[in-house]
Amino acid sequence: MLDVLIKGGNVCDGTGKKPLQADIAIKDGKIVDIGTISGECHQTLDASNLVVCPGFIDLHTHSDFTLAANGRAESQVHQGVTTEVVGQCGVSCAPARSNADIALMSPGFIDGAVDANWRSFTEYLDHLDKTPLGVNVAAFVGHGTIHRAIVGEELRTANEDEMDEMVALLDESIEGGAYGFSTGLEYWPGSLSSPDQLADMAKVAAKHDVLYATHVRNRDLFYDLGFGEALSTARAAGARLQISHIQPKFGAPEYAMQHAVDMCEQARGHGVDVAFDVIPHDWSHTHVMAILPQWAREGGVKKVRERLRDKATRERIKRNPRPMWRLVNSDGWHKIVLMQSEANHELVGMSFDEIGRRKNTHPYDAVFELLLEEDEVNMSHLMWTSQSFDNGDIKLALQQPQCAVISDTQALAPYGCLKHHIGSLSGYGWAARFLAHYVREERILTLQEGIRRITSLPAERLGISDRGTLKTGACADITVFDASHITSHATVTTPRKYATGIAHVLVNGGISMRNGERTEMDSGTVLRSH
Repeated sequence: MLDVLIKGGNVCDGTGKKPLQADIAIKDGKIVDIGTISGECHQTLDASNLVVCPGFIDLHTHSDFTLAANGRAESQVHQGVTTEVVGQCGVSCAPARSNADIALMSPGFIDGAVDANWRSFTEYLDHLDKTPLGVNVAAFVGHGTIHRAIVGEELRTANEDEMDEMVALLDESIEGGAYGFSTGLEYWPGSLSSPDQLADMAKVAAKHDVLYATHVRNRDLFYDLGFGEALSTARAAGARLQISHIQPKFGAPEYAMQHAVDMCEQARGHGVDVAFDVIPHDWSHTHVMAILPQWAREGGVKKVRERLRDKATRERIKRNPRPMWRLVNSDGWHKIVLMQSEANHELVGMSFDEIGRRKNTHPYDAVFELLLEEDEVNMSHLMWTSQSFDNGDIKLALQQPQCAVISDTQALAPYGCLKHHIGSLSGYGWAARFLAHYVREERILTLQEGIRRITSLPAERLGISDRGTLKTGACADITVFDASHITSHATVTTPRKYATGIAHVLVNGGISMRNGERTEMDSGTVLRSH
């Protein structure tokens, strides 16, 4: 007897082929037949007039800690996501020397929410394994986390002996199940690393044939240096490269996206295995601490707080000629919005123009005040977002067949310990927005090609052969949705609204969503590279 039978849907198998009306039979968590199927089954799901496709794979998230805190991944499951890839931009929950390291390096960290008793990367995956998961999880190990584990908080590059230790720790982490290696070169401590050091570490990824993903050093004025470094690192290391959220930021010349695409195409012609991804909206988010120059970060949070309390040091920080967002030194505070704050929930969703007026101070000083109003743990997790991307650049990137679509967010829930969390403006609606806006409304891609960008393409980049495509023998990760009505409802002022238009979601054959409603089923698993 079959476990589940999905009846009468328009099947898009994830490869980009045109839809075919068919039934899908599932038993023991696997797809056992696709076609016209009859026979006894425990559960039948009606897919009439709906699209049946592989579960969506989010290739770039920061849910490392939030999944440990609440593994149900409500924000993701409600929009059809069945697999997340955490540990991006050089930041991961492990390896760690201490609980203090975990608190500082874990995206979405919540004090007291989790018994963070892991140290090695394997121990972190084991911890996740014991957590009921609404989605499958593949985890990358972050360069910044490894650097911190070996070098600590000193404002310097690793020496040769420390590099040997970092390489060994990366090797151990991949052997322990990491699905890739990531860098965040716009952030401390990634910003301290040299191309030689990055290549030495990327060689470890190449040895294990796992992906090297990078948040490049620059995406505005010197965008070509940032993308060029990524391509050079991959070439020198022989690594497979994923350029994360490739869209240029405010301050880049208008031709930057086309130039970046051309650079990737030329490198591909010389044998570099390179692809990239985009966030499906024009908002860019990060930690507020990222606006500080490197020298202001040295010594950890306590030293940062001392500097922010000193008027002269504040003025020196403001004179930083190369802030991470050039909107800051262009006085674009009306385009910068507070996204997450534990100390000031009531200010979330306001622009820094407005926050400055409320506090009767300059927006830049309001930034410093908000940092100081957080406690030492949450200060590092204060988040903001800015309208730094160009919609035309996103469309151009999507026209490239190697461009995946990502959330760059966290798996969240509007209740419990995550109720005040927001990883990005796309957290509750990235997949829905992509399919509604860029596929249905803008028609940048056909429906079947849009589905490929969030199913088989990311699976192929990860090296996962049994997910991302609907075929006999594959794991039954399946999303059923209404292509005419799928919609994101997340906005700057209401970021925690679930997407609509998803009918059914199955993860490893377990029904997570039925008829648009979340079930109690959490059948996700931890995916390991070894």
